[in-house]
Amino acid sequence: MTPTAGPAQGDHRATYREVLAEPRFRLLFSTRTVAITADALRITTFSVLVFSSTGSALLSAVAFGIGFIPQLFGSLLLGSLADRLPPRALIAGGYALTCATALLLAVVRMPVVASLGVVALVSLATPVFHGASSRLVAQSLKGDAYVLGRSLSNIASAGAQVFGLALGGAAVAALGPRRALAVSAVLYLGCALAVRLRLPRLRAGETGGTPGSTGCDGGADSGADGGAVRASLRGAGLLLRDRTVRRLMLAQWLPVAFVAGAEGLIVAYAGERRFAPGRYAVLMGCLPVGMLVGDLLVGRFLRPRNRERLVVPLVALAGLPLLGFAAEPGVGVSSCLLLLSGLGYAYGLGLQRPFLDALPEDGQGQAFGLIGSGSMTLQGVGPVCLGAVAAAGTGTGGAIALAGGAVVLTAGWIRTWHPRTSPAPSPAPSPSPSPAAH
Repeated sequence: MTPTAGPAQGDHRATYREVLAEPRFRLLFSTRTVAITADALRITTFSVLVFSSTGSALLSAVAFGIGFIPQLFGSLLLGSLADRLPPRALIAGGYALTCATALLLAVVRMPVVASLGVVALVSLATPVFHGASSRLVAQSLKGDAYVLGRSLSNIASAGAQVFGLALGGAAVAALGPRRALAVSAVLYLGCALAVRLRLPRLRAGETGGTPGSTGCDGGADSGADGGAVRASLRGAGLLLRDRTVRRLMLAQWLPVAFVAGAEGLIVAYAGERRFAPGRYAVLMGCLPVGMLVGDLLVGRFLRPRNRERLVVPLVALAGLPLLGFAAEPGVGVSSCLLLLSGLGYAYGLGLQRPFLDALPEDGQGQAFGLIGSGSMTLQGVGPVCLGAVAAAGTGTGGAIALAGGAVVLTAGWIRTWHPRTSPAPSPAPSPSPSPAAH
């Protein structure tokens, strides 16, 4: 199977049809979309199961977020495996492991602490599976096709999360939480089988990495230096010490973390303002709708240089509308503000090509795992921090406005170092055909 490369130089604008024509990406994209649906179903159902058995809102919230924060530690300790092990085994194994976890929660009546521990333990390995998948996508799509692939994945992810939440509610109502967890296990199993049967068996070196490498700067063999944990820590350190990589990671992490913190206060804001029951759901839906529309418009209609030129204005767009919450607006104005803020999320598309260009080829898997796990962790920390700010006396409207101000300041920081356009990448060498043997 030969990776499809859109022209990787100049200002060529790829199309979604071109991206979906790549069989390897199409497989990874479709299975990941199904898995995100299963994730939303599993996370919400597990939260319901914990609440029904304990009656504790705190434990229910912990159950909802327990799979997020451990991912950063998993990326730091195990991230190099995404570059050192064959991708088919990693990706299929990841889906199989989450299938087994969901099935265990559905079938075995464990103490709540034990079930939380199982979910947290499995989430340590999540960045490895996701890093291997993201690395394979980066090897399969070149130039603007890669950016469009990320755009398409973002759009599908937003839709899959909404569908998974709706499916979770319907499944719990019709089947009960344990059988609903079994439904998510079936979805994960389907993804594992699809990857195992349809993805070629590639060695790590055939996707651009070097087996046994540290994952950065062409490092030495990790086996001689203490194994995967040491290699992962060294690789993460090298990535974070690289000024360009570090800046691009922070630029992708910080605005999302601040906006996620504001999003976490929407329910409380609606309660403080005494909006009609159910109005909070309308507000919650505006942000992802804006994100979906923004990704579609920026990804489909702007050329690569224009996307990169608009990074700072789009980051500012994500933050400026949130400042309006200082005036504590009603439902209609609040909905418009959140919708506009969601449009700004498309700034990330303008950072994808510079970020990929800045990575060492044999450290891409670990870098993708680190960027994802760091984002998930900060999105979990953001609501906690802003909730504390709101409780300290600013109120939810004031805390949301502070989050918007932090995003605007981040845009100013990015403007001090981000070039208006990145230099055009040199023509990529024609990739060698990959063996398709299973």
